Amino acid sequence: MTGILTRRRLWTAIGLSALALVVVGALALGIGSARASLGAAWAAWRDPALRARCVDYQIICEQRLPRVLLAALVGGGLGLTGTAFQAILRNPLADPYTLGVASGSAVGAVVAMTLRLDVTWGPFGSVQLASLLGAAAMVALIYRLGVRRRELRVEALLLGGVTVALISSSAIIILRTMSDPLNLIAVDRWYLGGLAAVSVRDVVAILPLLLAGSAVILQLAGPYNQLALGEEMAYGRGVDPAAVQRWTFLAGSLVTAAAVAAAGPIGFVGLIVPHAVRLALGSDHRLVLPCAALGSGAFLIVCDTLARTLLAPTELPVGVVTAVLGGPVFVVMLLRRR
Repeated sequence: MTGILTRRRLWTAIGLSALALVVVGALALGIGSARASLGAAWAAWRDPALRARCVDYQIICEQRLPRVLLAALVGGGLGLTGTAFQAILRNPLADPYTLGVASGSAVGAVVAMTLRLDVTWGPFGSVQLASLLGAAAMVALIYRLGVRRRELRVEALLLGGVTVALISSSAIIILRTMSDPLNLIAVDRWYLGGLAAVSVRDVVAILPLLLAGSAVILQLAGPYNQLALGEEMAYGRGVDPAAVQRWTFLAGSLVTAAAVAAAGPIGFVGLIVPHAVRLALGSDHRLVLPCAALGSGAFLIVCDTLARTLLAPTELPVGVVTAVLGGPVFVVMLLRRR
């Protein structure tokens, strides 16, 4: 789809992306190591008296449905943030993982898990709060490394992100050695990325950060289009590139912190899907941002379904599946840019 963006084209693309997300989510509800009937689960949902003794309802509505919802939210947030980072840096290799934002968020979350902190603030628990603080600290550091004479340098930012990611990995290794054996299992499982053992409460807990950051990014679709023409052209059209970059990093850190706190540092989601959406729909961010979010949600649902069924009853970490699928794509993109 190319050409001028019309309202019909915009809503058609968004509608098809949303339909794909719903279809993938519905199919995922019926797939698993244990057989379960969607019809029986629906009947039990309509009749509360049947829920306690309906195994299909317990499997689909209490186990699979929260996972599907969380995968859609986490994948959508990572895809949206990856698209925004690629827009302000004008580089398709940028995403929360390669820029080190996810790594910083992971350090904060692992600190909370290792020290077993028990702090709550509104709907946020210790892991969410520590994840947000870690992401904010790393965003500030990476942004400082990438700015030279009030100009954001892409190469310095990417190198800074890679360096921060390596430092964060070392910090997590140190924290692992400080954990007791029982806690170490939970930390390792979380660090590989996963959506297991989630509940509706886990889904609700990430909504404030996720919705706030996503709303800011979606509002910047127009300025992203202007930045694609160059910073001088954007200035001439009333866009302040530095302000757009700061707001994007702030909003991206909120979304990334929410995603990492809920599912661990899952890589490549914000890299693959935005790139594919641009190839299919063009580069207008009014179209790319929502479609990339919906497509990334569907992509992570597929990856999570593969993670829990490929070696059933053993479950793979979903971060391993996204790495296996996304790693080769990243290498190909890197070679093409060279």
